[in-house]
Amino acid sequence: MKRIITVTVINQSGVLNRVTGLLMKRQFNIESITVGHTENPEISKMTFVVNVADEQKLEQLLKQLQKQVDVLKVNDITEKQIVVRELALVKVVSPPAVRAEVNSIIEPFRASIIDTGKNVVTFQVTGSPEKIDAFIDLLKPYGIKELTRTGVTAFVRETQKVNAPQLSILK
Repeated sequence: MKRIITVTVINQSGVLNRVTGLLMKRQFNIESITVGHTENPEISKMTFVVNVADEQKLEQLLKQLQKQVDVLKVNDITEKQIVVRELALVKVVSPPAVRAEVNSIIEPFRASIIDTGKNVVTFQVTGSPEKIDAFIDLLKPYGIKELTRTGVTAFVRETQKVNAPQLSILK
């Protein structure tokens, strides 16, 4: 099962290597990783998307991450109300004859053109991984020349929905 885990760390050399090394030693496959400093330049936040087989392995992973010297905080935010974003840059074969058609496809995704060549256009799109996947799927028939994605970055929403029991008169 895919899990989104955030790790708040001291921003210093070698921390990323130690954290990813721990995941590698435990044979967790990192599907996505993003790292950047926070509002405090001395602290960075890592966001991992990893496949974890079961609850026991997840608990073990979280505890081992928390034991790392440079780690300040570890959170599995998968089950919480979260904001998730990813960035993709997509270079598409787009000769002038089909450019209007391609532009009409990208409009609902709020993608922007960031570079244009004679027969190629580069788009930037941000959103959920599902939105990025849909965007790429629509552009594939035109010919994707190059593609790069940042990976997921996420954090917990300020307000969390409380799952209250639902009452039903239909029983």
